[in-house]
Amino acid sequence: MIVLSCKDIHKSYGIDVILKNVTFNINEGEHVGLVGPNGAGKSTLFKILNKQLEPDSGDIFIDKNKKIGYLSQHLSLESNNSIYDEVLLVFENLLKLENKLSELEKEMNKPYDPANEKYHNKIIKDYTTASELYTNRGGYTYKAEINKVLKGLGFLENDYSKPINILSGGQKTRVALCKLLLSNPDILLLDEPTNHLDLEAIEWLEEYLKAYKGTIIVISHDRFFLDSITIKTFELSNGYVETYNGNYTAYIELKKKVYEEKLKAYNLQQSEIKRQEEIIERYRSFNREKSIRAAESRQKALDKIERIEAPTKNNKITKLKFQTQIQSGNDVLHIENLSKHYGSKTLFENLNLDIKRSEHIALIGDNGRGKTTLFKILMDKVKSDEGTCVLGKNVFIGYYDQEQSNLEPEKTIIDEVWDDFPKLTTTEVRTALAAFLFIGDDVFKKISSLSGGEKCRINLLKLMLSKSNFLLLDEPTNHLDIMSREALEDSILNYDGTVLVISHDRYFLNKVVDKIHELNIDGIKTYLGNYSYYVEKKKNPLRFQEIEEFEGKTKTQIKSEKKKKREEEKLEKQKKLKIKNLEKEIANLEQVLEDLQSNLCLEEVYSNPEKSEEVNKEITDTEVRLEKLYEEWEEYL
Repeated sequence: MIVLSCKDIHKSYGIDVILKNVTFNINEGEHVGLVGPNGAGKSTLFKILNKQLEPDSGDIFIDKNKKIGYLSQHLSLESNNSIYDEVLLVFENLLKLENKLSELEKEMNKPYDPANEKYHNKIIKDYTTASELYTNRGGYTYKAEINKVLKGLGFLENDYSKPINILSGGQKTRVALCKLLLSNPDILLLDEPTNHLDLEAIEWLEEYLKAYKGTIIVISHDRFFLDSITIKTFELSNGYVETYNGNYTAYIELKKKVYEEKLKAYNLQQSEIKRQEEIIERYRSFNREKSIRAAESRQKALDKIERIEAPTKNNKITKLKFQTQIQSGNDVLHIENLSKHYGSKTLFENLNLDIKRSEHIALIGDNGRGKTTLFKILMDKVKSDEGTCVLGKNVFIGYYDQEQSNLEPEKTIIDEVWDDFPKLTTTEVRTALAAFLFIGDDVFKKISSLSGGEKCRINLLKLMLSKSNFLLLDEPTNHLDIMSREALEDSILNYDGTVLVISHDRYFLNKVVDKIHELNIDGIKTYLGNYSYYVEKKKNPLRFQEIEEFEGKTKTQIKSEKKKKREEEKLEKQKKLKIKNLEKEIANLEQVLEDLQSNLCLEEVYSNPEKSEEVNKEITDTEVRLEKLYEEWEEYL
């Protein structure tokens, strides 16, 4: 049953058109991911659905019996209440029922007066009704539910009494999310719900939402999260919504398939148009009345063809490529017995760590454990309390700061980059900025006017231009849209230097790292794999034990992998040869087809019905053979 639908929704601000004829349907209980580049209008669409904004035109249907709950990305929760009291407001009706039951109990405990039998009977009846209502609404379970959600989203019991007005923006957002989940709306609109959550809280939220019986629409750049909870994906791009059945990974595969189909159709049509134009040109070159008429006839048919537009890929960073200017020594970093305290709070102690050249490592741990502090110690911005930290020979650090504190607010974009790399020419700077989507007069915008995503792109560009051989990346995917994250992932995969990254983006960690260091109060524990490996190993410490020799691989496994690689290379070679032979055969048949079609223009053919029929049959047979060859060729691509 459809609980929410939009038809031809349009929204613009002046000449900027945000939404164009947005149309979609959502059924009851569906969990939908809404994706698209930053600035595409995803949050605007949510505000329209939540009636905070009015569309310029179009129709919206929302089942009148369904309650909508909305979590905004930019939320400002202001209250003098404590965390617990603020969350308790969700159950205001239950609290009123509790007071009512308490008052009725007092009346019931008064001495029985036979003269007021009707009054006593009414009190008992009211108490029974209120008690049943209290039970049905969860009166005996709501406090346990509050504890479950607060703890699941990262609050400790000694946090419950903290007033809202002293909390950070991220903590306020988590309180708002707690209230929203506890209110149990029929339709949940979640705009970046995993922001400000650590990995443990994100995983808890995933499990909670997977079991959620209501309808969910979620905007998120966390692809792992989207994969876990969604069954349908809406892509909002260039003002339109495209619907894909499946989670994020399925959407990527489907989108790729759709793009390839469109590209194939476009290329086939272009090939056919070119072929027809060549035939027309050949007819005209004969300079006979019949051939000229044939050319005109074919031209009219060609003009009537509805031209397929060339499919385009979404705009994204195209030239993000990390390179090293100088290769470091094999020993990149040695840490021994490192400790850091702030007053009575211990972040970590007895930390020992060695990092080798070309390793791609993730540093994970609870929020507040000191991951960023460790980075600042390595950058010599913070002093450790104990221990030593030694960089290897020819190691040059490039640091990505999640706070963007290295950017000067009053500088323009071009000056911010140019001042750090004064040897670059104007053309080189403008070309580099264009590759990171800063074109035209955009380069003269002040840093203070930029979005979080734009600031991220500037820092990534500066990091790329530094050509450092040891990258310290502190939450590099924060504020980046999915396409920019994918560009960053590809660049790290192809980077020949060393990477140490702090990230809560599990999809990112699965793709780019091959080792995980978990930071605890008493040091570091190492896991020889990506994030999924880390999760499995945490659940079952004995898993993979037999294959964790030689940095995670046995000699037998290495031998097996080499054999498999040789077999794959052999198959790849055979595949290339097959493709080459097919392309040669296709080219020969196309030439045969062209010659046959030219023969139809010969007087001895078109004036002889039998001969003409014979040539046409040969053309048909050749086209069938060509089609089969094309199909076989496509299978190998």
